[in-house]
Amino acid sequence: MATFNLKAGLESLLLVADQPLRLEKMVELTEVDKPEVKRALEELQTEYAERDGGILLEQVAGGYQLRTPVENAELIRKLAKVKATRFSRAALETLAIIAYRQPITRAEIEYLRGVDSGGVVKTLLDKRLVKILGKKDIPGRPLIYGTSRDFLEAFGLKDLADLPSLKEFSDLEPEALGVVEALEETSTPDQDSAPTSQVDQLQEEPG
Repeated sequence: MATFNLKAGLESLLLVADQPLRLEKMVELTEVDKPEVKRALEELQTEYAERDGGILLEQVAGGYQLRTPVENAELIRKLAKVKATRFSRAALETLAIIAYRQPITRAEIEYLRGVDSGGVVKTLLDKRLVKILGKKDIPGRPLIYGTSRDFLEAFGLKDLADLPSLKEFSDLEPEALGVVEALEETSTPDQDSAPTSQVDQLQEEPG
């Protein structure tokens, strides 16, 4: 393609993208070698950080995205006239269990929570924070659930390795302390036989 300023081109792509852009996609679009594109992105990240302005370039959900600093969230909500997302205690508990124990079945979620969780799981599926990974290879072939790329994007996580420790999570969300203790102290039925390799796949799947 025609000669162009790589950093400026990448910045334009990131500005118009409606979701985090993967490095491989930017390599494809710019037709520039991967190491050079990555170096340009790192330079952009540094420039935004040093500028200390209202835009940051962050690695989120397996890609790169222009985002606003968290301290400006309330100001942006005033412009957009939207309310901050609030999770019910049930949704927070269920999402935490899925995030830290995935891949996991509904029965395993309910074992940890002690209550029926079908409605909450459906809500999380509808919000695209959770997705169905497949079926567990046990009698009945129950569905197994895991978090989605939208979950990573919503919580500003690069990948699942960026999840806070259970202690850090309970410090951030005191209401979740009970479920955190359950996650630390108990094991779900058949957990040892769960296909844990699918957790790694979550970091690679597109959505």
